[in-house]
Amino acid sequence: MNKQKIVIIGAGIVGACMAYHLAKRNQDVTVIERHSAAAREVTEKSFAWIHTTHRVAPEYWHLYDAAVEEYHTLQQELSELKIHWHGALTWDTPPLREQHFQKLNREQLEALEPNLKEYPDEAMFVSEEGAVDPIAVTELLLSKAQEYGAKIQFDTNVTQLKQEGSRLVGVHTSKGFVESDVVVLAAGTGTPELCNPLGCHVPVTSSPSILIRMKTANKRIHTLISNAQFEARQLTDYTLLAAEDYIDESEENGPQAVGKRAYDTLRRSLKHGKQLELESIKVGWRPMPEDGYPIVGFHDHMNGLYLTVMHSAITLAPLIANLAASEIIDGKSRNELDPCRLSRF
Repeated sequence: MNKQKIVIIGAGIVGACMAYHLAKRNQDVTVIERHSAAAREVTEKSFAWIHTTHRVAPEYWHLYDAAVEEYHTLQQELSELKIHWHGALTWDTPPLREQHFQKLNREQLEALEPNLKEYPDEAMFVSEEGAVDPIAVTELLLSKAQEYGAKIQFDTNVTQLKQEGSRLVGVHTSKGFVESDVVVLAAGTGTPELCNPLGCHVPVTSSPSILIRMKTANKRIHTLISNAQFEARQLTDYTLLAAEDYIDESEENGPQAVGKRAYDTLRRSLKHGKQLELESIKVGWRPMPEDGYPIVGFHDHMNGLYLTVMHSAITLAPLIANLAASEIIDGKSRNELDPCRLSRF
């Protein structure tokens, strides 16, 4: 097998998945991360819902359908990987892809989630969905990649991608030059900035979201609940997470105000909700491709540049990284990734 020097830029969930799959297959992997630890950008602030049933264009269904299976495969490989397979409960929200949910009545809801103060007459339950601790998963994958020989450089800024003709030959960093056969860009919202000097336009913008952490005396929520009032789940028995949409930076609608309202809503909506304590409100800047779907694959005009930009990364990263690693190592296109090519723009 051809052992290639592969430099991965970014140690979030996508970079960690890429490092794991490439190192496992005996590639010479170096991960470069500007922070002092993994998962410090958007991954850390992710609600981390393995969400496979929201409405997506039909040409992407196969990826979402295979995403859960990929997580189960990963769990078989890595016994330490903890996934909360408790399902997701939704109501008062846009309908999900039809074939994937069961309808529950009020009585069933009370049995499933006994700590709510009010119940709808009916809700949709997707039993196969789950959630993870995004930092723990990222750190686990990176440590496994290291066991397979991957090197990780923290506190290292990538200053420039070095090209010779139409080929990338390495990356200039704040700690020197790193040679490469392939550069995998897992830099999220930083992708366009690295690509623009090469004349490679990658249509990705920042889409902010808000993550609210609360302390709970004990477990209040058993599944993951998403409705018009709140989106919340337990991260641990003593930590509750809620996710909210970012509005703006004003005093009344800034992240702190939005986070505080979400906290108040949960205190009102849960039995013994008054026991919740607000721990933190953070904004995560998600990389959002122009049409909302992943951008994955070798760049058509820059040899040795492989793009991996996606939303939602928690759901798709393990699957897409596995397919991408196979493209990079075997040199053959995976048709599952055809709808994800940059050329569609």
